[in-house]
Amino acid sequence: MRSTITIREAGPGDGDVLGEIHAVSWGVSHGPLCTPKVAAAGIEERRAKWHDIVAEDGDPILLALLDERAGAFSRFGASSSPGLAEIHTFFAHPDVWGSGLAAALLTATLERLREAGYDRVHLWTLRDSAQARRFYGKHGFAETGRRHDHDFGEGPPVALMEFDRTVPAL
Repeated sequence: MRSTITIREAGPGDGDVLGEIHAVSWGVSHGPLCTPKVAAAGIEERRAKWHDIVAEDGDPILLALLDERAGAFSRFGASSSPGLAEIHTFFAHPDVWGSGLAAALLTATLERLREAGYDRVHLWTLRDSAQARRFYGKHGFAETGRRHDHDFGEGPPVALMEFDRTVPAL
């Protein structure tokens, strides 16, 4: 049986599902790189913060559903670098890894950025996540060579690396 993928804008009622996707996927990807205390706090923070973010009516958030079950989301918009777009947040629940849902969401995100007039987009991802680096590379992103560390306040900083690509024409 073929799965159905749906991409839609997240709305005010989606805070819990965004929080759950973010908390679980962040816990798997970032948690092992942090101290247990920081990992637990990070998971709880991500679970709770999305109601406020959705209510802000700021950057667009797309929610991807697989067979009507939410599984991934992206938040994107202007970068602090003039003229450049940024994918600020992109997470998929581990239950949907390998399903094609994240790829469909990335395509929809890039289409929205093109519609908004952007020619280039960048994002930051974990240096130590081979899975994320493979995913972005497979979808046309390339390492820029820029790196920075994110300090969670306890334990060693987490290394991030920048990827970018051209936004495809419509």
